[in-house]
Amino acid sequence: MNASGALTVDRGLLDAGLRTRYAQEGWLPLAAEDDRIVVAVSAEATRRRTARIEAELGARVRTVPATQAAIVDAVLAAFPAEFADAAADGLYRADPVLSARAVLSTPQKIGGSVALLVVIAALVLWPLPTLITLVALASVVFLASTLFKFAVAIRGSRYDLVDHVRPDEVAALRDEDLPIYTVLVPVFREARVVGRLVENLGRLDYPMDKLEIVILVEEEDDETRDAIALSDPPENFIVATVPKGAPQTKPRACNVGLQVARGEFLVIYDAEDAPEPDQLKKTLVAFARADPSTVVMQAALNYFNARENVLTRMFSLEYSYWFDYMLAGLDVADLPIPLGGTSNHFRTAALRELGGWDPYNVTEDADLGIRASALGYRVGVVNSTTMEEATSRMGIFIGQRSRWIKGYMQTALVHARQPFRLIGRIGLTRFLSFALLIGGTPLTFLGVIPFTLLTIVSFLVPWADVSVAFPPMVLWLCLLNFVVGNGLMVYLNMMGPYKRGTFWLVGWAVLNPAYWLLHSLASYKALWQLITKPHYWQKTEHGMSEYLLDEVEPALV
Repeated sequence: MNASGALTVDRGLLDAGLRTRYAQEGWLPLAAEDDRIVVAVSAEATRRRTARIEAELGARVRTVPATQAAIVDAVLAAFPAEFADAAADGLYRADPVLSARAVLSTPQKIGGSVALLVVIAALVLWPLPTLITLVALASVVFLASTLFKFAVAIRGSRYDLVDHVRPDEVAALRDEDLPIYTVLVPVFREARVVGRLVENLGRLDYPMDKLEIVILVEEEDDETRDAIALSDPPENFIVATVPKGAPQTKPRACNVGLQVARGEFLVIYDAEDAPEPDQLKKTLVAFARADPSTVVMQAALNYFNARENVLTRMFSLEYSYWFDYMLAGLDVADLPIPLGGTSNHFRTAALRELGGWDPYNVTEDADLGIRASALGYRVGVVNSTTMEEATSRMGIFIGQRSRWIKGYMQTALVHARQPFRLIGRIGLTRFLSFALLIGGTPLTFLGVIPFTLLTIVSFLVPWADVSVAFPPMVLWLCLLNFVVGNGLMVYLNMMGPYKRGTFWLVGWAVLNPAYWLLHSLASYKALWQLITKPHYWQKTEHGMSEYLLDEVEPALV
């Protein structure tokens, strides 16, 4: 080990096939010494552990202590290409059909091209009837998707499926019995908030020797890496360098973290997240109670800057409805649950069995939820909250939502490649749920602007003139979409604050039609990016809020 704490390694002693074991088991060959090999270890070199290492290396060893951070750093530096390749294409090689690396499969390209040619030909030969048919079909999809969300949320409102863990159950846990827990935090150009990140994660109530916090920093992001060093993180913080590679996305970085993670359990946090201190212990209690098929526990998300402006208020309404009603409704009906992008707690072995995250999918969380469902796994919800920063600026909001919607489009296309295979795995009912939620959501948003314009025109232009072009039934269907669809979503958003006690938010729900127009703008950007740059990760800037976590009102937590 040199003066900086980095390990000096004879790379001729290293085996690329053992690279993940080096990191996960916390040992690394350093040098040959007479008839022994010097091996760095991050945990106590017990007789049994030393014997396992000697059996693996086929030689006697002399162990020397090292930090886990130093071992991870050395392993990543020794095998950057191997880690990058596995992180980017591990899922694709295991099952190309489940990877979004190709936007469309060959059958999808052929089928899509034929359908497009048929529509174009129909528009040329029978323009008005074709347009009327397309509007009618779009209206049916729009209304069906909206009614599905309403029905699921209303059903979820009758249940409280959150696994409530009592304080005495948390207090009863003994530190010596706790498993190793890995926290992955992918960051990119987050120098503005990493100091706050170190402080927030430093509050986690978990024994330091069993908690590894892996901050995943892109190779070229020296600014963030320097900011982390200035924040003087504790020893259990590991700054892991994500080797250069494509696509440069959050899930690719997380896959690197998954390869080096030691924990029996693993959670993802974003750079601005502030989880409740006892969240990890609560999750362990919830896992212990749950059926073995439950491999993910989702903590609730909330925003500390909900009062900042209209946009953050709408964000908070949306999250309240989603986490308190939609997730409960999906769970009680045993329907596929798209995961949230943060505060997902996994059984690490099951996550590896699933192949980790798809680095080519820009909503890797939603995709992973569908893949987990296909294998018969379930998602639980634990009564702990992670506070986040809601996007408060319009341009950043449109960029963030366009990425989310593009990811839903990718997920829908990926799992529609072999629909009968998916139906065989999850059943027809769950497949239809997937189609309406994952496929229907972007289609709904794409329809908001055209339907709004058509509805406005039908009021401004004399009825006789409009009815000449469009049959009254189609116009009434569009009006039904506009009134009923928006009305239902306003109602659902009004329901959102009740479980959280944030009643001051209720009135803002009437702005949901305008909020959906913003989503519609984002959906067209998403569609364009799906065609032009499908794997581009639209980064969301954090640290833009004037509000601080310490100023949050108790009702929001």
